[in-house]
Formats: sequence, C-alpha cells, structure tokens
Amino acid sequence: MDVAQEDTPGPSGGSVLEAHELYRFFHTDDDETFALRGVSLAVRSGELVAVVGPSGSGKSTLLSCLAGLDEPDGGYVAVAGQRITRRPEAERAALRARWVGILSQSGNLLEHLSVSQNVEIAQALSSAPSRPFIGELLTSVGLSERASARPSTLSGGEEARAGFAVAIANDPPLLLADEPTGEVDDANESLIMDLLRRRADAGGAIVVVTHSERVAAGADRVVRLEDGRIVDA
Repeated sequence: MDVAQEDTPGPSGGSVLEAHELYRFFHTDDDETFALRGVSLAVRSGELVAVVGPSGSGKSTLLSCLAGLDEPDGGYVAVAGQRITRRPEAERAALRARWVGILSQSGNLLEHLSVSQNVEIAQALSSAPSRPFIGELLTSVGLSERASARPSTLSGGEEARAGFAVAIANDPPLLLADEPTGEVDDANESLIMDLLRRRADAGGAIVVVTHSERVAAGADRVVRLEDGRIVDA
C-alpha cells in the first residue's frame, strides 16, 4: 500500500498522536544509556502540549521518535491512526511529509531558496490533497513582504516565522516543535507562541519541547520528563 496516498486520518480514541511505552537506549562501548524509559503520550486535535525537563532528560529523543526520524527500541508511535514505527525509512518519510510538520530551533530553511520557494518545495514533497496558498500562508505569519527574501537576510524572528510556514505548508494534523523560541527575543517569542496557539485553536495537535516558562505557561498541558520518564503530566 502506498502510505503517501492515505488521505483520511483515522486517529484512535480521538488522538492525533499516540505514543505507547517508548523505550530508546544507546550503547557506548560496554555502557548502555536509556534515553526513554516507557514514555506514553497522547495528543488530541486542538491541544497544545509542552514537554519540559532538564537537558539530557530525553526530550529531543522523544521528539525524534514521534516524528519518525528515529526508531524506538520498544513501543510504537501512531499519527492519525497510522503507525510510523517499524516501517522502512521511505514509508516513514512519506507519512511524515503528509501528516507531520516539524519546526526546529534552526535549520528549517534551505539557504539557496527564497522564503516562498522553501514553502513550495515542502509542498512538492507531500501527497496532501489540498494545501494552503503560499501567499495566504506567508500573510498569516506576517511575511507577505518577505516572500522573495533569502534566509540569510531575515531577522531571527522572521526566520522562525518562515520555518513555521514551512512546517505547516501541507496543513499537517500534527506539529512537532523543538525549542521554536530558543533563538528569538521576548517580542518574537510572543509572536511564535501566538502562531502555535492559533494553530491549536484551528484544530491542530501540537507538541512543543521548550525550556521557556512563558511557552509552557501558554500550553494546554505540560509534560515533564526526567531521566527518560514522564514524572508529571
């Protein structure tokens, strides 16, 4: 079956994202380090969940497993009712392009392309049956006048908002954000948080890994990781 052509979400139990008992460990010589120890997480449509915790607690590993960029050693992840774990990388990539938007702290844009071209290429990689018009999308993030700009000419806040536009270029039901406000000032942090809030209010499911107390305070739910385990949710 061509997973890229499965256009109707079928979330189980009303959850867009389901992660069940995720384990991930790494070997260094004879040492075994557990990054995730049985982490389970479900996120519904319209919900913004902040994942917090100290450095090394497993937040980035969790986000990579949720996105299908890394395979857990135990457990599974399903997005829109479709498992993305235990599939060949090509299938995971197709599912990710269709169902998941990824917003990183940096590196969201291809430097040799303009802002609008970055959005265009993201749309070209997906099988989404309908996509936002690029002009309307850039207007929604306040970048209509910067459509032809290259990433190197953008301010930090503009670059973050352009990355957000790329992440939602195919109107994915799930958005995963890794420290999206980590390199912007307070004013732009508020703008990014407003975009995340509006996305959730429009029905998107959002998981944001953050060290920002302001971002966590604006979430519907806060999940705290420590030593690879959820200690508060």
